[in-house]
Amino acid sequence: MRIGDLSTASATPIETIRFYEKEGLLPAPGRTQGNFRVYEAPHLERLQFIRYCRGLDMSLDEVRVLLRFKDAPTEDCGDVNSLLDEHIGHVSKRIKELRVLERELKQLRQRCGTDRPADQCGILVGLEEASQEPAAPLKEHRHLRSVHGH
Repeated sequence: MRIGDLSTASATPIETIRFYEKEGLLPAPGRTQGNFRVYEAPHLERLQFIRYCRGLDMSLDEVRVLLRFKDAPTEDCGDVNSLLDEHIGHVSKRIKELRVLERELKQLRQRCGTDRPADQCGILVGLEEASQEPAAPLKEHRHLRSVHGH
């Protein structure tokens, strides 16, 4: 199958497939005489595995480790267990951080209960005040990191 077919079959954008190839997560496909990529069933299976792991919010490095073990089926899986335990720890930490973020947002939301001119909006005033605090950029970065990666 061609890359468009693989994209459709796996619900994965073509750019993502190419990225996974470049990162070494997907093996290079064969080529036709016209130099088109030709993917086989194992490419689809591997891509689905990668996508599922990414859906579990695993990093590319974590996926790499899992793929190494998947490619060496006779190896002991103790490191796989450790990897998953560590990932569970990251998820638990992020859940705690997200709960703090939720509380902060709810407190901010309570600052403006009715429609009013924007210059009198309690939310905007609260955001302005918080953004002027010395640690504001660090706080913002913490939330972005906790929501988008680890």
